Amino acid sequence: MGIDLPLIWAIIIGFGLMMYVIMDGFDLGIGILFPFVPGRDDRDTMINTVAPVWDGNETWLVLGGAALMAAFPLAYAVILSALYLPLVAMLAGLIWRGVAFEFRFKADATHKPFWDKAFAWGSYIAAFSQGVALGAFIDGFEVTDGAYGGGALGWLTPFSLFTGLGLVIAYALLGSTWLVMKTEGALQQRMRALARPVTIALLIAIVVVSLWTPLAHPQVASRWFSFPNIVFFSPVPVLVLLASGGVVRALRRDTHAAPFVLTLLLLFLGYSGLAISLWPHIIPPAISIWDAAAPPQSMGFALVGALFIIPFILVYTAWSYYVFRGKVSAGEGYH
Repeated sequence: MGIDLPLIWAIIIGFGLMMYVIMDGFDLGIGILFPFVPGRDDRDTMINTVAPVWDGNETWLVLGGAALMAAFPLAYAVILSALYLPLVAMLAGLIWRGVAFEFRFKADATHKPFWDKAFAWGSYIAAFSQGVALGAFIDGFEVTDGAYGGGALGWLTPFSLFTGLGLVIAYALLGSTWLVMKTEGALQQRMRALARPVTIALLIAIVVVSLWTPLAHPQVASRWFSFPNIVFFSPVPVLVLLASGGVVRALRRDTHAAPFVLTLLLLFLGYSGLAISLWPHIIPPAISIWDAAAPPQSMGFALVGALFIIPFILVYTAWSYYVFRGKVSAGEGYH
């Protein structure tokens, strides 16, 4: 029995994207929360919680894009052609917030508010664009003779706009619970208070997307609601409700890491639901990972490099977060 290279590469890409959502999600969430925290010292503290690690978080986005090109060139060509505008907007937002991140440290009191707004706007644009791209991916793409056959605005639908809003909410919850874990005092209490309604808003968004998707796509409805699938997959929505309730309860107690860990679980469950709905199609609604795969020789050669570099990424990422563990105080940095 041979090695299923397309399956291995699909797992690698899925893992990379999930790592990106987790690690850059709370980073973007901090920028999304900026308009709700007017105090300059509090904003500095928020930034300081991610200053040592933020630029490494986007490594996973680069890895996912490179892996998609190497392992599934057809999917790379179709998806990037279909999502050209939202992906360009995402990159522009990431670049703009990256510039603002560095410049606000060097700006004087007169110009710092401008860079604060730039950091927030870059975060909103990047997060919303990612959510729009996700919604368009769920809706699927028109493929004609191995190329994208739709229009330049085929991604622009009410569903994709809603998923864009939903991802902004998800990142806001990641950011607020990260700050509950990494800060103390008045800022931590503000984040606790803010995270509770954001949790409810995210649960509503998950419910809406979970109902909208099968109603709009009969094949997804068949995947979830046919027997025996409904029995196997029913734990996912139940665990979503339990995780949401757990986040709210943890925020009411004097816990620090639990809200963030439960938020990660909530997002992982949402990611799992997406995988269940679309598997094994890498170009929804009809092209599978095996149909879009590169030649086995190319996939095998690239796999050697991926299996060499991914452990290094994991090790230096874990080490950086270990070094910069603990709380961050205003004007003092990490404890």
